[in-house]
Amino acid sequence: MIQQAAVRKRSFAKRAVGRGSAIRRMDGLMLLAVAALSVIGTLLVWSSTRSWSSVEPTGMVKKHVLNLSIGAALFIVVAMSDFRWLKSAAPIAYAVAIFSLILVITPLGSTINGSHSWILLGGGFAVQPSELAKPALVLTLATLLAKPADRTDRPRAISVAFCLGAAGLATILVMLQPDLGTTMVLAMITGGMLVLAGVRKRWIVVVLALGVAGAMAVWSMGLLKPYQVARFTAFINPASDPRGAGYNSTQALIAVGSGEFFGKGLFHGGQTTGRFVPEQHTDFIFTVVGEEFGFLGSATVVVLLGVVLLRSLRIARFCNDRFGGLVAGGVVCWLAFQTFINVGMTIGIMPITGLPLPFVSYGGTATFANMIAIGLLQAIYIRDRPYGGGGA
Repeated sequence: MIQQAAVRKRSFAKRAVGRGSAIRRMDGLMLLAVAALSVIGTLLVWSSTRSWSSVEPTGMVKKHVLNLSIGAALFIVVAMSDFRWLKSAAPIAYAVAIFSLILVITPLGSTINGSHSWILLGGGFAVQPSELAKPALVLTLATLLAKPADRTDRPRAISVAFCLGAAGLATILVMLQPDLGTTMVLAMITGGMLVLAGVRKRWIVVVLALGVAGAMAVWSMGLLKPYQVARFTAFINPASDPRGAGYNSTQALIAVGSGEFFGKGLFHGGQTTGRFVPEQHTDFIFTVVGEEFGFLGSATVVVLLGVVLLRSLRIARFCNDRFGGLVAGGVVCWLAFQTFINVGMTIGIMPITGLPLPFVSYGGTATFANMIAIGLLQAIYIRDRPYGGGGA
């Protein structure tokens, strides 16, 4: 019996990594880039949180590694799933996301860092449903836009209308928290996927009009918190209030600039050790890169993120399935926009919106969502790539 079990294990392992297996047909370059970013992120989280507690200086790192492990498990499940199942699971994913977003704005939701965006699970763990809404929205919009109208490659008008309704509901619920950063990401996903689907120009005009009207409504109804309004004001002129609204931007620029070309070295950043920049392990983790790894390290992180985005674009471009191409395109819009906003707010070219850097920042639900996104891309790549090699 023991010998038979050993034979079965060897047979399973051979099938898993053998020629033509799903693992062998994955995009290895993308996975290497994601793994490198995760390792760099773990080191940065360690550096930026080790001074928090003299009792357990590695506590946050251990939690981050646990989150990465759960994210890796989610990635494997999604990447290995049958592509048709992913399409049929879109309505379920959207329903769960909407239900969770509704729970957040009830008394079950909790406020962390000024945003009522969390559901506490106990034991120091919490879930941020707005992060899980990102992959759910990508799948939902791709499903609705995948079937074109008769005798045309454009989506049907009713499908576009349903897309706007689905995206609008999710966006409103996120804005009620209020989570301005995630609202912007959902809007970018929606607009980007509509363009990729080839909708008529009048629908793009409608989306832009709804966006402007929504922004005006949010402003006039006072849905934004005072600190969110102050962030936009400080973005225009951070020096006008360097100890108030402009503090984060000012300290971030000091930290990034002090690293010069080669950086001060891991664990040797004065701004990081002194915790002069708030939320350095999450939203402002790029300041740790700049201070401790310098321009060279910052450029490396940007290049690795660029590799992930370029491979994602390649998958979207060469995908033979309309649904898969739209999913890949939606993930690109999501990750590219979030990366630009995070790095941009760190170096002072974008207002502070509280978005983490994909695959680098500390985070539980955000990490899970990012890994699910990579799983979706790999599932598309595996399906489109012929057995034995080739493909995108």
